[in-house]
Amino acid sequence: MTDYTVEFAGTGETITVSDKETILSRCIEEGIAQEYSCRVGMCLACSAKIESGEVTQPAARGFTDEEAEHYALTCMARPQSDLVLDRGKYPPSIEDDAARAAGADPDAVSADD
Repeated sequence: MTDYTVEFAGTGETITVSDKETILSRCIEEGIAQEYSCRVGMCLACSAKIESGEVTQPAARGFTDEEAEHYALTCMARPQSDLVLDRGKYPPSIEDDAARAAGADPDAVSADD
């Protein structure tokens, strides 16, 4: 069993997570406010962008293979190195789906662009 440091970007929060446990389970044990719902890799509520490092998440069914290289479902992800994660970040395909569900055009250019 190997322990890794998981840092949450912009929060100052850092935890130690073994390669045998999920990031979410350690967050819950440590009192870190990580959003989650289903805990089985489907709802995507616990998504985080991988800023650096690697995870394994073979049971995560909510992402495509390409998305899984850049995003972690913390309920499924186990660290394979020290990590920096940006919580609450979703892959573009998920953001586009959310925009469509809200009635917005995800390809529209905003006034801020």
